[in-house]
Amino acid sequence: MSGFKSLFKQTFIYGLATVLPRMLSFILVPLYTDPEVLSVAEYGRVSFIFAYFVLFNVVLAYGMETAFFRFFNKEDNQEKVTSTSAISLIVSSFTLLGLAFLLRNQISTLINIELKYLNLIFIILLLDALVIIPFAWLRATARPMRYAVIKILNVAINLGLSVFLLIYLKDLSQSNSVFNSIYKPDFEISYIFISNLVASATTLLLLLSFYSKIEFKFDTVLWKKMMRYAMPVLIAGVAYSVNETFDRILLEKLLPSNIADEQIGMYSACYKLALFMTLFATAFRLGIEPYFFSHSKTENPQKNYAKILEYFVAFGSVILLSVVVFADILKPYIIRSEAYYKAMWIVPFILLANFCLGIYHNLSVWYKITDRTKFGAYISIFGAIVTLVLNYILIPKIGFKGSAIATLAAYAIMMLLSFYFGRKYYPIPYNLKRIALYFSLSMVLSMLYFYNFRGNYVIGIGALIVFLGLVFQLEKNEIKQLLKSK
Repeated sequence: MSGFKSLFKQTFIYGLATVLPRMLSFILVPLYTDPEVLSVAEYGRVSFIFAYFVLFNVVLAYGMETAFFRFFNKEDNQEKVTSTSAISLIVSSFTLLGLAFLLRNQISTLINIELKYLNLIFIILLLDALVIIPFAWLRATARPMRYAVIKILNVAINLGLSVFLLIYLKDLSQSNSVFNSIYKPDFEISYIFISNLVASATTLLLLLSFYSKIEFKFDTVLWKKMMRYAMPVLIAGVAYSVNETFDRILLEKLLPSNIADEQIGMYSACYKLALFMTLFATAFRLGIEPYFFSHSKTENPQKNYAKILEYFVAFGSVILLSVVVFADILKPYIIRSEAYYKAMWIVPFILLANFCLGIYHNLSVWYKITDRTKFGAYISIFGAIVTLVLNYILIPKIGFKGSAIATLAAYAIMMLLSFYFGRKYYPIPYNLKRIALYFSLSMVLSMLYFYNFRGNYVIGIGALIVFLGLVFQLEKNEIKQLLKSK
């Protein structure tokens, strides 16, 4: 039980590194959705471009972060693993982005992103790629506080610059010649990416000391082993990015051009209400991933893995129901304009989809610690196919609602497939009755409330209290043991 307490401490700190920056960045959503800053169509354009960001980041990382964790815990010479993975990412990042700059005109035409934005994107991508291994090293060596401080500072800089450039710069330019030379009208989208660039550059500067500590010795034999491990992770990552962001890209491709950006804007803004589930799932994953690898050789680790998933589903179910019940109270604080509220229909679907994704990440322990990462690729590819097919079928008929349904279907199928294959290759004694109870009851209550009793807080809060009482009653012994353990 002490191992669990250590895990939750790690998860809490990594949660701060993820939750606090995202909560700070929450302020950007009201800023971006303020009609005096960006129109719905302009916000849709920003969301469309950021969708490609996710895909490009996955390609530039090519699974090396996960391979680093695996071999850092597997190899005796950890310095060799660190140096080899860092050199690999440095060389690949400069090579790929150098080619991208040479072909930027063709890329701009292909993906329909203006060249003025694409140049900024390439620089941001390079800066972000160069901090992948330094951040992974901080996690692997159990330095969560430094990790958290740098992550939070990154978003604080991004936030501060965005607020300054989008709100205050215009007024200051009218009374100050220095600010007047900086300000450009109709430059809001570029200001957003400039803020990202400065934040990423600062992050790299803070992590440069990592590169002064490593030996810069490249082990070709080790690198080949790491690449064999990483390639399926890359394929899975690309497939994941399709599941996560390709709905925006397909909305832009499949909807009439005169409404596409507005539809993407409404969809993306209401999608943000699922951020609470995403934050929880991401923080949990950051905490458990090193734990999975470091405890894989202990006696009967499957018992602990089973309990971890049960805790995740219990907490996740409470978050699902809580956000659904209070969605209409939360939305004015996050989304400033009522023009976006037409997409509120998607909220329960996106919350549930991200819940399924979080469960999938917990279930994925079986293929990561048994070196069967190809199964992760297969499952993610199948999920991507579901995403693409359903989006192509549903978007022309029901617009962004089709994207929400496709997202839920893809993640639910991935979750079930991972569970099925995990039972075959690495059986874990999950408490299926309890997990199924939490998941199914929270899902049914959420859907019933949102689509039939939305706004009736007597019913909504009553359902939440009953559900919380059920979880506490079933988990009270484990909670007491966690609190007592040292």
